[in-house]
Amino acid sequence: MKTVLITGASGNLGKACVEKFLSQGYKVLATVSPGQTLGNDFTGIETFEADLTNEASVENVINNITKAYKIDATLLLVGGFAMGNITDTNGPALQKMFSLNFDTAYFVARPIFNHMMNQSTGRIVFVGARPALNAADGKSTLAYSLSKSLIFKLAELLNAEGASNNVVSHVIVPSIIDTPVNRTAMPTANFSDWVKPEEIAGTIYYLCSNQGNAVRDMVVKMYGRS
Repeated sequence: MKTVLITGASGNLGKACVEKFLSQGYKVLATVSPGQTLGNDFTGIETFEADLTNEASVENVINNITKAYKIDATLLLVGGFAMGNITDTNGPALQKMFSLNFDTAYFVARPIFNHMMNQSTGRIVFVGARPALNAADGKSTLAYSLSKSLIFKLAELLNAEGASNNVVSHVIVPSIIDTPVNRTAMPTANFSDWVKPEEIAGTIYYLCSNQGNAVRDMVVKMYGRS
């Protein structure tokens, strides 16, 4: 049985990923914020409390996890979003987005990457963002776009180091994900144009599976028709 660690498992994409990996026989581990649970949505999942914006908290939890499990794949799905152009974006706004989108990924990726290097295999999947790749889209979400842009560079650097040990990082780049929150926020949109959480989860699973072993350094743009 392979083991996957998922952050952000309580979100729409996280739940879709949990369902996909469980259906494929994986042992699923998930981090949750202190005092929170995944509720009754899933059974057979082991959860670990961690404040992912706090490096010491993350290191403690990941150390406990890697003592008990060989982690084959890690999905870093936690993040946040904010509007705002250069005029609107002050230091605190910038730091908030960096904390939610980069720090949470880096603090988990660092010990997990070292664990995978020691075992000479592993897959890490990050979530990027289209505004980080397209300035025309990113100018109105400056802090969000800047924080997500570092995800691409981090994956690139990890791949440069991990290549000799079969440790591979990929970045999934969704556009608008078809979620209840997004439908409420944009009720007149054509929902069929949006990418489904289940479609993203299927792609992530492929990249982590034996069938995806030959794939390297992928930036997967999942834009649907939007």
